Amino acid sequence: MKLPARLVAPVAAALVIAATACAPQTSDTGATRDEKAGTLRVWLFQEVANKPKERVVDAAVAAFEKRHEGADVQVEYIPVDARAQRVKAAFNDPASAPDVIEYGNTDTAGYVEDGGLADISAEFGAWADARDTDPTARASVTVDGKVYGAPLFVGVRALYYRTDVFRELGLEPPGTQAELIATAKKIRKARPELYGLAVGGAYTYGALPFLWAHGGELATRSGGSYTSAVDGPAARRGIAAYTSLFGDDNCPAATCASMGGNATVTAFASGKAAMAIGGDFSHAAVEAGAAKGKYAVVPLPGVAAGSIAPAFAGGNNLGVLRSSSHRTLAVDLVKSLAGKDAQRALFDAMGFLPTYTDVRAEAARKQPFVKPFIDTLAAGAKFVPASPAWGRIDASLVLPTMFQEVVSGRKDVAAASRDAAGKMNAAFSSAG
Repeated sequence: MKLPARLVAPVAAALVIAATACAPQTSDTGATRDEKAGTLRVWLFQEVANKPKERVVDAAVAAFEKRHEGADVQVEYIPVDARAQRVKAAFNDPASAPDVIEYGNTDTAGYVEDGGLADISAEFGAWADARDTDPTARASVTVDGKVYGAPLFVGVRALYYRTDVFRELGLEPPGTQAELIATAKKIRKARPELYGLAVGGAYTYGALPFLWAHGGELATRSGGSYTSAVDGPAARRGIAAYTSLFGDDNCPAATCASMGGNATVTAFASGKAAMAIGGDFSHAAVEAGAAKGKYAVVPLPGVAAGSIAPAFAGGNNLGVLRSSSHRTLAVDLVKSLAGKDAQRALFDAMGFLPTYTDVRAEAARKQPFVKPFIDTLAAGAKFVPASPAWGRIDASLVLPTMFQEVVSGRKDVAAASRDAAGKMNAAFSSAG
């Protein structure tokens, strides 16, 4: 799911997302009719600066209404933090539900389990634009082999660093995670007023690249169910690497243990940190801060020299509700809002990374700042377990609690990861 510094909230290209065995296997719309005229209601997320998004949406809607005489589209922008209650109510009351919704990619499996989204596999498969969809984005709308929406944009994180600080201290951008940790501590020692690398105990999606780069996984899937893997040896090495960055020699635990992604990016943008793990969507905030003109971005390094750490690839999708009485029109509207032309316009207006490989390449030629993020996607991004349990795991702060227990010294990595795995397994069991 995206945030203002989005949790942005897909997978490595080889990964196929599958839901737990409990997910409903329906392929109908849940509606009794498919009207070819009338009013379609759309819920989209309200952005911090929403006018540019509104202009893109208005243009796509106008083109849609021109193609479909008698169809009228009403768009409502809803707060991201209110989505859970609004969407749940819509699933429970089809009469007041929209036809099309924007949703975070980490919500896909849960919404499918709730029976709220229509299976549009056939339409997606026949859509010419969809042939160029990045496999990671395609996976973000796929549950148990069926497609439940169209990817709208994708977002990943990379390493922002202060070029002036690196130049002053004679440093080069780190090429491995070991070098990253050493560089962060070297900067802190030379410039104690700065965090070497701003990190956060509540920054799950900044921490996961360390876990994944060391060969760890959040969970494994077997026989239709998930089992936590955060207590595995490789995952523990990644947890240890990330939590080693908390301390007076880089980012003091007393301050940094409670920080999330927004706070770490803010620390960098405001000039309080020499490095930060930020998204393509963080670019505007950094440009508006004290770091403007004094930074560059490179992919977050992996363990081996020259490698790129797998990033969490988040983003948003558009879906049609099963209760929609305008299924055919709603699917075509989704194509208008999430098609190549609309994604080009959204990139120009908002900086959202397109989900189409060809359109993303165009974006990189127009705006060079996105290249490190595109390189990160190309190296292989990863996603959270495609289980409806993930929403509960995320909401109950299982992973932030694990990191914070280690950082505070209350538990060692083995104990904290073992306890986190137990909580995750309880959630996975209850989902299936």
